[in-house]
Amino acid sequence: MILGNGLTVNGYGRVGDNSSNASTLINVGVIDANVAGQTLGVGHYYSNDAVVNNGTIKASAGNLGIYSGTITNAGSILASAGTTTLGSSGYTNLVNNTGSIVVNGGTLVFGPKETGTTPTWDNNGTLDLHVQLEKELAEFVGKQAALVFTTGMQVNLGTISSLVGRGEYVILDKEDHASIVDGAKLSWGETKRFHHNDLEGLERVLEKIPEDKGKLVVVDGLYSMGGDLAPLPELIPICQKYGARLMVDDAHATGVFGGGKGTSAHFGVTDQVDLIMSTFSKSFASVGGFLAGDEDIIHYVKHNARALIFSASVSPANAAAALEALHIMRTEPEHAQRALANGDYMRQEMRRIGLDIGESVSPIIPIMIRDDMRTLVAWKLLIEAGVFTNPVISPAVPQGSQLLRTSYMATHTKDQLDRVLEMYASVGKQLGLI
Repeated sequence: MILGNGLTVNGYGRVGDNSSNASTLINVGVIDANVAGQTLGVGHYYSNDAVVNNGTIKASAGNLGIYSGTITNAGSILASAGTTTLGSSGYTNLVNNTGSIVVNGGTLVFGPKETGTTPTWDNNGTLDLHVQLEKELAEFVGKQAALVFTTGMQVNLGTISSLVGRGEYVILDKEDHASIVDGAKLSWGETKRFHHNDLEGLERVLEKIPEDKGKLVVVDGLYSMGGDLAPLPELIPICQKYGARLMVDDAHATGVFGGGKGTSAHFGVTDQVDLIMSTFSKSFASVGGFLAGDEDIIHYVKHNARALIFSASVSPANAAAALEALHIMRTEPEHAQRALANGDYMRQEMRRIGLDIGESVSPIIPIMIRDDMRTLVAWKLLIEAGVFTNPVISPAVPQGSQLLRTSYMATHTKDQLDRVLEMYASVGKQLGLI
């Protein structure tokens, strides 16, 4: 393909052979990415195109992407009002091509990533896709802004460690997820704990902390082992009374409770919860996580969370998968409804046959066995019968709290659930659980 002298191609899209065969683009004219916010790609990243530039390739208003196996430049490749990326840490540029680069004059620069990313937002790792995802996540959960992290674990590590400084306090429920505990350990503040969902215990902790000290209370919205919810309507007034900020880990509740929006929406208290986090590895069917809250808090975390700044950003594929899952949550609420209905049915029937399922109110339902060996035997008997569960024994839980963790999805049929109940009843009788 030849773009002759005196000819100009501008706008956005792609300039090059659109077939899967390798070819050569020869430019003697002008190729100009001149639409703000849009990318004009030169070459074709599905093949090993060569680009020979004897003219001008520029970005006067938009973004310029160069995709090729071999680039020979004797002309000019530049950016004026647009964007030409010089900050990539993808030194081999394998995210775009596997060829070599030959520069015979002028200045060669590279365009945006398509399949991979570099370190996060401050080092050009943030794509338009990430920004769109953050915007839609914030709108979905009802907060001003959101920030996407590479994993849910990193959300808690980065957020808690950046917000809690010297002389300040982070207060945790004793059944909080390990990522919350580790985030507290990484902070410069002091960690305090209270017994699970013990509101009086929380108040006793808070009343002993000096009034002028910063305080962050962090709880799971839906607890991953017991399947019970944090009592947010009762917990929030206590936090407000003592000037404590509240962060809710909604990794297991997003997509299920509150029309998919999580625990805060379920209780109608979203505006009274300071920070909401969640992960993409549960209902979003992807990898990553996010933090949502007031814009000024998100801005601060963005500039101070080491787990964000010094990590690669979420891959485009994972971001796109999470975004599509979010769209499904919005348009197909029946998935959350079925998951809750299946949980309701199983709790009812498991209690009917005599199983101890603790305080579960969700599709996460523990079978309390309270002994290491019997828990492992129960797991083995069930898996031999074609039923997979998760055995949880000490020290993952305290002695006397050993359990089989079971959880139920929207796609489980009643026939499947009834068969599982038969296996529960059989194993329960063998082990003296019922």
